Amino acid sequence: MTARRERLPVLANETVGLYTLLRLERRDLDPGVPGQFFMLEAPGRVLPRPMSLCQAPKGELAFLVDAIGPGTRALCALGPGDAIHVHGPLGHGFRLDVERPLLVASGIGIAPMPHLQEALGGGAPVVLGFRTDRHAEAARLLPGSTVVVEPRLVTELLPEEAHDVLACGPEPMLEAVRALVPRAQLAWEAPMACGYGACYGCVVERDGRYVRLCVEGPVLRDAA
Repeated sequence: MTARRERLPVLANETVGLYTLLRLERRDLDPGVPGQFFMLEAPGRVLPRPMSLCQAPKGELAFLVDAIGPGTRALCALGPGDAIHVHGPLGHGFRLDVERPLLVASGIGIAPMPHLQEALGGGAPVVLGFRTDRHAEAARLLPGSTVVVEPRLVTELLPEEAHDVLACGPEPMLEAVRALVPRAQLAWEAPMACGYGACYGCVVERDGRYVRLCVEGPVLRDAA
């Protein structure tokens, strides 16, 4: 699929616990593979913000936003009648050719999981971890998921039997998952300015080499 940049009208902004679900008209943008990302224009800010696609109902693209700074707060303030430029899909998403998927997410790492579960045909088990009960209200996006709230950790929910783990969340959680399931597919996070490898703003060190997450990721899988 080819990335495109289009100006998309805002359909709605819906509160989901402490997060916001930004719903946009899809127009000609392809939703891509779960785990890929889009660069969303943040009104009043110079740089766009990278966002995983959360849901892709017919004619729509929906993004789960955590209002943690000026750019994300600007996205959460949008409403019907507004429009923003969106560029994507970009990067590499999850591989879907798995036999026994288990979706694992923590915090805003839940964002790509509804789209991923749908792409897997529905029914894949999901385990989620959140900081607070208010954050955990986002679990309604994935009915039937198993949820823990701090001080419990989402890694406590990983079963002993083998699964194909697909995970997204903060780096300490992903490192903990990788230690338990070395072949897990992990969606990493990093600041991104361009989205296609030119600025090197999202370079991270992984196993002794430097990786541009926007090009080689965000989803990475260990070879071991």
